Amino acid sequence: MDAGSGLSGESVPTVTGSVSPLAQGPEEVLRYRSPLVSRYASREMAFNFSDSKKFQTWRRLWLYLAQAQRSLGLPVSEEQIQEMEANLENIDFKMAAEEEKRLRHDVMAHVHTFAHCCPRAAPIIHLGATSCYVGDNTDLIVLRDGFDLLLPKLARVINRLADFAKQYADLPTLGFTHYQPAQLTTVGKRACLWLQDLCMDLRNLERARNELRFRGVKGTTGTQASFLQLFEGDHDKVEELDRLVTSMAGFKRAYIVTGQTYSRKVDVEVLSVLASLGATVHKICTDIRLLANLKELEEPFEKEQIGSSAMPYKRNPMRCERCCSLARHLMTLIMNPLQTASVQWFERTLDDSANRRVSLAEAFLTADIVLSTLQNVSEGLVVYPKVIERRIRQELPFMATENVIMAMVKSGGNRQDCHERIRVLSQQAAAVVKQEGGDNDLISRIRSDPYFAPIHGQLEQLLDPKSFIGRAPQQVVKFLKEEAIPLLTPYQNKMDVKIELDL
Repeated sequence: MDAGSGLSGESVPTVTGSVSPLAQGPEEVLRYRSPLVSRYASREMAFNFSDSKKFQTWRRLWLYLAQAQRSLGLPVSEEQIQEMEANLENIDFKMAAEEEKRLRHDVMAHVHTFAHCCPRAAPIIHLGATSCYVGDNTDLIVLRDGFDLLLPKLARVINRLADFAKQYADLPTLGFTHYQPAQLTTVGKRACLWLQDLCMDLRNLERARNELRFRGVKGTTGTQASFLQLFEGDHDKVEELDRLVTSMAGFKRAYIVTGQTYSRKVDVEVLSVLASLGATVHKICTDIRLLANLKELEEPFEKEQIGSSAMPYKRNPMRCERCCSLARHLMTLIMNPLQTASVQWFERTLDDSANRRVSLAEAFLTADIVLSTLQNVSEGLVVYPKVIERRIRQELPFMATENVIMAMVKSGGNRQDCHERIRVLSQQAAAVVKQEGGDNDLISRIRSDPYFAPIHGQLEQLLDPKSFIGRAPQQVVKFLKEEAIPLLTPYQNKMDVKIELDL
């Protein structure tokens, strides 16, 4: 094949049999698109990190600054304010891109673009401000709004799993430690283990959201020197300017001290709680995947869904696998703000910018996806009680041996003699299971042994699975009432939203 001409004007070699970089098709299929947006994330979260929201927010911040400056006596006219208000969404993105290519400065490119459609306001746009006035303050607004999108989704997951836990609060199931059969628990109690972690995540996300402050109006190195000059040394007016703009942006407080940027430790705090959420989701979905293998519990599976292109009988836990895959990505993203915060020089260095454009957005987009998917899973979990019961029957005889010994002692037997007889019968039953592939026949052996005749009539009672679950049902009720349900109160008006996955 002939060499193709590259988009940059350079010759781009092609390999025989490969796809040309100049292949024909719609623009969106010719360029890489993050699947976080193109395939998975909600429309609302994708918009939260869009250029449209970002640059409209820049313009609103310039408007807030001008309004506050006018109210404090600077020569900003009402006509200038009105002109800015009328053009908040009138963004010429093509012009902005051309200006940025010429100036190599994204903020000044948008100052010029805004000024072009606001000729009267042009002299006072960005007055006294630095790039981080719009850049960092917008980031904080986007982070806050991102939390506001995630929190109701997390609350709905808790709500759905709480209903599930209540429904199955007293359904016995085999417990596992080291993924080996252990003492019985209940399906609902196991769900409460998931819920407890999710409740911690909800509180952590609320805390991180509520502790966010505004960068405010701080100037080039955080000293507010430019604004102090504008107000001719009036410190009170500079503080009031900061307070007014902070309030207009919907924040209660601004950081009192900043460099040119707000502390990048804030990003560490934000991504820490999201990474922790990722760990929770991964654990829950791993449990569900393991239980699906045992055929005890399954995620929703549509009527026409295909589990495998080669094996038509398969019902793969695709949603939980997706959650685990993306949760791993979410957990790794915390390394970005950690390293960024550690290498910021003095009042600011620009090696944070490109990294933050990727890591902050990807963390929220990924968290959004895993919560949406987990809500969908939790709304359609399928339990198979008969399979659970069969597995209990296979393992319970061994677990019941202590109860058998106690019952024999109460009937006048010798504890050591009984222990030895049970040991021998248990090994015989284990050999049947492991070497012959048969069912656990320990109870049949006990029934056939005259030594155990005094308790033959008690065996059914001694083997009742519900006598092995302890206080699990009561723990479920107490946990839901005292911890899980009260956390959902602020989100009651958003509980009815259901999630339908496109993929």
